[in-house]
Parts: sequence; structure tokens; C-alpha cells
Amino acid sequence: MTNKPSISIIVPCLNEEGNLKGAIESIKEALKTADRFGDCEILIFNDGSTDNTGQVAEEISRAEKNVKVIDNPKNMGFGYNYTEGVRLASKDYTIMVPGDNEIPAQSLARIFSNVGAADIVIPYTANPEVRKFSRRVVSKAFVALINTLFGLNLVYYNGTCVIKSALLKKVPLKTWGFAYMAAILVRLIRSGASYTEVGVDIKPRATGTSKAFAPKNVLSVGRAILTLFWDVRIKDRDRVRAVNRDR
Repeated sequence: MTNKPSISIIVPCLNEEGNLKGAIESIKEALKTADRFGDCEILIFNDGSTDNTGQVAEEISRAEKNVKVIDNPKNMGFGYNYTEGVRLASKDYTIMVPGDNEIPAQSLARIFSNVGAADIVIPYTANPEVRKFSRRVVSKAFVALINTLFGLNLVYYNGTCVIKSALLKKVPLKTWGFAYMAAILVRLIRSGASYTEVGVDIKPRATGTSKAFAPKNVLSVGRAILTLFWDVRIKDRDRVRAVNRDR
């Protein structure tokens, strides 16, 4: 028997045939280094890839008994994969680690090592210079906007957060776009969940290109922010006023 918690690791992949094996190896190394968990499961989502990502994923699952592959018939996006992964998750904590292998094993190990310090471990990029200038500018603007709209002061909203699964399963996951994690963090933190922030280094992609600025992703972020603002700032405010009137 062990008193160590368990973790579900969601790994979304879209045309990551050259990166997926490295990502899984980094995860395995980090789990071993941190020695924080007694059990884990890895859920690989082949998100409508048109290369050999699916074949690579199946090879990994045949070699690793704790790996399960989910094939999406078409590209559904990060948010969908995360939402479905949360639904399938059976362990104490949940994290999503992209299959692009951008996060080195030592950085994942640092994230894992902080599990238990709070309900949520929120990593932020400690070496943003490895990303394009345009992406850094957009990222800073996004963080400033979310902090301003919701009265928070986080360093980063789109990291590979580790969250207690019991909390996650109670959150209304309303967006499948790139703003999915920001929406989750805003809802959880404003409801009283504790968190700790951890700076980690990332590395440039070995192959392929980022999908973050695809037009459909940009539009989904805008819709997600509007929905979140309505739910958190308008509906919640009106609900509190109604309760106060009835007292």
C-alpha cells in the first residue's frame, strides 16, 4: 500500500509524429524524478492527425500498460481533449501535457514536486525568449486582460496546471478553445481554491509548428472570454444581489 496520490496525464496530439515519443519519455522521467505519485495513467488523444501520430501512439500503448489512446475522427482542439480527458480521468490529480515535447523532463518534475502544496499547481514560462516575439506579446496581453477583468494577479494562464480531479469534475467546462485553462482557473480561484505558481523552462519544438494562432483558435478565445465574463461578473453578481435582497 502507498499513501502517495495518483495522477491522470492527458496528452493531446495533432500531427506530432516526431515529438510524441519524446513527450512520453519526458513524462516518465519526470514521474520517476519527482517520485510524488503512487500510480498514474496517460491518456493520449490523437486529435485528427493526418500524419503517423496515431501509429506512434498505438506503439506506445502496446509497450506501456498505463497508456490509453483515444482517436478523434477529426480535429477537436485542446479544450475538447482536456474536457474529455477530465471526464475519463480516474486518478487524484489531473494534468495536460501537450504532445509537442516542449516541456523538458526537469520542468515537469518541478511541477509534479509541488503537488500537494495547494489545490492547483500553476506553472509559468520562466524562459519566454524561446518563443517568437509576436507570441510573447499576445500572451502578455491575454494575461493582462484576464487579470483585469477578473481581479486576479496570475503570471500565466495557459500552462500545464496540475489540479485536484475532484475539483475539476465540478467545474462547468464551457469552452473547447485555447482559453479553456484560463476559464477553469478563474472559476476555481474565485470560488476559493488554493494555488501555487511555479516557474519552469520550456524548449523549442523539435518538429512541426504551433497551432495556437490558427484563426478558429483566436475566435474561440474571444468567445470564451465573453462567456466567462458573463458567467462570473454578471450572473454571479446578480445572484449575490438577489440573495442579499431576500435576507
